[in-house]
Amino acid sequence: MTQHSPAGFFRDRTITELADRLRAGETSAVELTRAALRTIDELDGELNAFTAVDREGAVQAAEKADAELAEGLDRGPLHGIPVAVKDIIEVAGLPTAMGSAHFAEHVSTSDAECVRRLRTGGAVLVGKTTTHEFAFGPTGDSAHRGPSRNPHDTTRITGGSSGGSGAAVAAGMVPLALGTDTGGSVRIPAALCGVVGFKPAYGAISTDGVFPLAQSLDHVGVLARTPQDCRTGYRVLAGLRSTPSGESGETASIGWLDPGALHPTDPEITRIARAALDVDGLAVREVGIRDPDVVHRGFLGIQFSEAYANHAERVAEHPELFTDDVLDRLRQAARTAGWQHVRALAAREEWRREVHELLSEVDLLATPTTCVVATELGRREIPVDGTAADVRGALIGLTKPWNLAGVPAVSVPAGVLGGLPVGLQLVGRPGREDVLLAVAARIGG
Repeated sequence: MTQHSPAGFFRDRTITELADRLRAGETSAVELTRAALRTIDELDGELNAFTAVDREGAVQAAEKADAELAEGLDRGPLHGIPVAVKDIIEVAGLPTAMGSAHFAEHVSTSDAECVRRLRTGGAVLVGKTTTHEFAFGPTGDSAHRGPSRNPHDTTRITGGSSGGSGAAVAAGMVPLALGTDTGGSVRIPAALCGVVGFKPAYGAISTDGVFPLAQSLDHVGVLARTPQDCRTGYRVLAGLRSTPSGESGETASIGWLDPGALHPTDPEITRIARAALDVDGLAVREVGIRDPDVVHRGFLGIQFSEAYANHAERVAEHPELFTDDVLDRLRQAARTAGWQHVRALAAREEWRREVHELLSEVDLLATPTTCVVATELGRREIPVDGTAADVRGALIGLTKPWNLAGVPAVSVPAGVLGGLPVGLQLVGRPGREDVLLAVAARIGG
């Protein structure tokens, strides 16, 4: 079945609007939570965005949030707001299976640090969202409990690995969801599902209590309807108490990076993404990179080495419990030699220096988010600009460079191609997230 207009309760409601209504007494946290649970019941049977729903716990948390507001205790902008959490992030008392049969019976005994900050901020956790097994895949269609499905066309992928979070926000089940991003896993489902996905700078949000894919590349990020809502979630998760800088994004210099320099890209996607930058006040100019192979060599050498180190015993002792897709990738990762890892570390430093140089010349960099729109479930090869391309490579080819550099990046909706969303990716400097998200709001807010 195909759904071209996801229309869940939170489809057109921003966190700011919901928070204002809560404080004006026009709604309650309990009402918002019950709306989230009702929308999940209505839509998730087809989308498979959730792996677990905490009905009792969510209502209790909402009741507490309402009581606190009535007593004058306001925990901040997420107080009473329903939020979903990707299923590789520990949430006390809930299953955390990492999308894998290896952990099918695992129940978390403690909260990840990012979850603790959500609770401290008064957010209401409604459940856990589907992930590609062990977050090791950008398609989102390889998980023990089945694939998440794109609300715009349920025969197609959400993108991954935070696919459930992308689908949950796009379908209006929740206004905010947590994801993780090692090579694009927040921005890819955001682009393919038509929402906003933000990955802050490396280390800006704690990964304590998050099952690792590749520790030196892993980021926690957020998905929401708007860049402003992403900023709200990010500031709570990062523990930022000061007032945002107030950057309006009215003027900024943008360096457009030809996506073909990194990976073959559908020309129509390039056209749509580039056109989205035609906004008053944005000065756009072409920029280039010296050696794209530095990115590929650095990212794969590091990701594969770290991923295999995290799973070597499981591969050796119980390979049958993996999905075929992830087992194949781990066996490929096992062939990464020590010298390749050493060279990958050197390549990362070279790339970081180049990105720093680029961002000293312009405020932001821009590319499409992905080289293709959402493909059919299970598909692993697709023609891209006259070339037979691996779908996984076409999904992460434009997102992985910014994990390697550790800089913040956001995907915003740029348009549609054949009825499917296209994303524009903006990349900024660490510490200048307000500028990045303000410009994103002007483009896709």
